[in-house]
Amino acid sequence: MSRPRPADRDADAGNQQAARPARAGEAPGRIGGKLPAAGGAEAPRESGRTTPGRGARAWHLRPLDGLPGAAGRELDGLILFDGVCLLCARSIRFVAARDRAARFRFASVQSPAGRPLAERLGIDPAAPESVAVLLEGRALFKSDAAIAVLRRLPGWGWVRLLGLLPCRLRDGLYDRVAGSRYRLFGRSDACPLPGPELRRRILPDGLAPEA
Repeated sequence: MSRPRPADRDADAGNQQAARPARAGEAPGRIGGKLPAAGGAEAPRESGRTTPGRGARAWHLRPLDGLPGAAGRELDGLILFDGVCLLCARSIRFVAARDRAARFRFASVQSPAGRPLAERLGIDPAAPESVAVLLEGRALFKSDAAIAVLRRLPGWGWVRLLGLLPCRLRDGLYDRVAGSRYRLFGRSDACPLPGPELRRRILPDGLAPEA
């Protein structure tokens, strides 16, 4: 009787391995728990990690095409802010007090004037995740917005250096503060009424009604 050739032994071993029952947790038809890819190459395993940012709002700067007043630059320098956030109200007063050239104007996202703009920019007026500033035909959000405003105030030009930090780091810090702003600084049922000087810089109908 002739001995089986090496090729025959390899074929028999492969048939026995393919015919054995699948082990627990092993998909039927797989060999050793691995599914061969086309061409004989092994298919890459999934790490179980989701793609960063998938399903999350991307707060990148965007052009103001299609927004009312953008073509005539009527909205240039407008800051949209959370009108019921006391930290945001303090920030607006901080900017207004140092903006000697009156470059910036303001509107709360809950106001009749600010709400439609906020919604067009993807900001939920009922639960705003970001401030927005409209500058030079673009809308900037989160840390980009804060840096863009502060660097234009006298004596605050150094803030532009913060733009060298990775956006993910800057926005991460922004989100930590913004996510705790009501708990740490409080909130109001309506946008606090400003003094006469600041009132002139509020977009018409840009205040929520008094409580």
